[in-house]
Amino acid sequence: MWVRDHLDGLWSDEDFLSWYPRDGRPGLSPAQLATVCVLQFLLNLSDRQAAEAVRWRIDFKYALAINLDDPGFHHSVLTDFRDRLGQDDRADRLLSLALDRLREAGMIKERGRQRTEVPPRCGEW
Repeated sequence: MWVRDHLDGLWSDEDFLSWYPRDGRPGLSPAQLATVCVLQFLLNLSDRQAAEAVRWRIDFKYALAINLDDPGFHHSVLTDFRDRLGQDDRADRLLSLALDRLREAGMIKERGRQRTEVPPRCGEW
């Protein structure tokens, strides 16, 4: 959540323009879907659980910058997004972009040791 506080998210929808066709109806925010995928991985959630978390968990809503009454999306959207992420070297470019933004914000240091474990949730201390 501190990434959202300091950076307003790791990605913007403009970072994904080449992933989607220019015509058709607007879809879900790819920056938000990427964030959901990160949270899903960190919390070891299934697609259904992640989609439910977007619907009901306030921490997910905050991380995604969505309204509390946002209805979320169908869990199958995550599979489609991961299919796009798996093409070419998109995942690597997305990770590099996130790391660059974190570095620029002073949240990670060059050549320093970083914490990679997930911090415990409230009540799990």
